[in-house]
Amino acid sequence: MKIKLLSSAAVVALAVTGGAIAADNPMVGGAPMYANKNIVQNAVNSKDHTTLVAAVKAGGLVDTLQGAGPFTVFAPTNAAFAALPAGTVNTLLKPENKGTLDKILTYHVVPGRLDSSILDQQIAVGGGKAVLRTVEGEPLTVQGSGKSLTVTDEKGGTAHITIADVYQSNGVIHVVEKMLMPK
Repeated sequence: MKIKLLSSAAVVALAVTGGAIAADNPMVGGAPMYANKNIVQNAVNSKDHTTLVAAVKAGGLVDTLQGAGPFTVFAPTNAAFAALPAGTVNTLLKPENKGTLDKILTYHVVPGRLDSSILDQQIAVGGGKAVLRTVEGEPLTVQGSGKSLTVTDEKGGTAHITIADVYQSNGVIHVVEKMLMPK
């Protein structure tokens, strides 16, 4: 349970930090992301990740994502959540659906600090793809190189990393434009 909570928190934190990159403190959702702050401390300031933050709170994952980590979070934007079928987000945020919400959130989190250079190395070793084990337990597949990376979920859906390498005190966030869904 602790691992899943940490993963969900990491997902929220990463999602919140997605945005444009500045020289020292990348901008995500109109707010600077500070490397000396944790995932949650940064995510709550991103206008592009308000739904992710709400989901992390509903899932009870805030404390986990503020923990030591490190986590790699593939943080979906508000637009990614909005692209789900009508009513899905409201249904997931209900207390009786916490288990399903946690499964989805923790599927966006991978243990460790995997920035784009480490992902590039893993892709090279993997013959063109890196298969990552999520906190939820199912794999994600990363392909591409540098700042042009895609992440494919177990259902065959593919998300592009729109902002890579947003460093946090307890990990790294990669902003994605689509939700990643476990089986």
